[in-house]
Amino acid sequence: MDAPIGRFDDATPAPECLDELTRPVADAVRGWHGSVPADRIIYVETDPQWADTAVFVEHYGQELLEQSANCVVVAGKRGGETTLAACIVLSTTRVDVNGVVRRQLGARKASFASMDTATGETGMEYGGITAIGLPDGWPVLVDSAVVDLPYVLVGSGRRRGKLLVPGKAFAELPGAVVLEGLGVA
Repeated sequence: MDAPIGRFDDATPAPECLDELTRPVADAVRGWHGSVPADRIIYVETDPQWADTAVFVEHYGQELLEQSANCVVVAGKRGGETTLAACIVLSTTRVDVNGVVRRQLGARKASFASMDTATGETGMEYGGITAIGLPDGWPVLVDSAVVDLPYVLVGSGRRRGKLLVPGKAFAELPGAVVLEGLGVA
């Protein structure tokens, strides 16, 4: 099948290639529900040698620069309690950790989670963390610009491979909150 965005050699509906995904992502795809059918989530194989953003878009399609999102894990702290959350913003922006995230989590302090925490808690590879398949109860903060896109390129849970996901599907993830201004230039 042809990918809805980008130039990829192979594009496969995610339910047909669960072995290519990490266990939490595969489990989430297997149990998928919502207005977007699971087979509209597309897995594309990517080569790690093209991982750098500039090289990636040169190889797979310049339009992907405006249609890609990053998923980062943040830690909000208040009174000795830590809340882990995922933030999804367009790759052309950065997460407003000290403003929007801190306020949304009701935290005194918010910061990016350490690599060990992010990978250990999600069961995903660093550089491939995605919002699909996160632990139960996690807030998933989604920039409204992500939801507005027909398709968004995001991690697949592994460094090799990506998911192409209809933007509106992110608004329907468990724990999702769509926020204006989460991603800032």
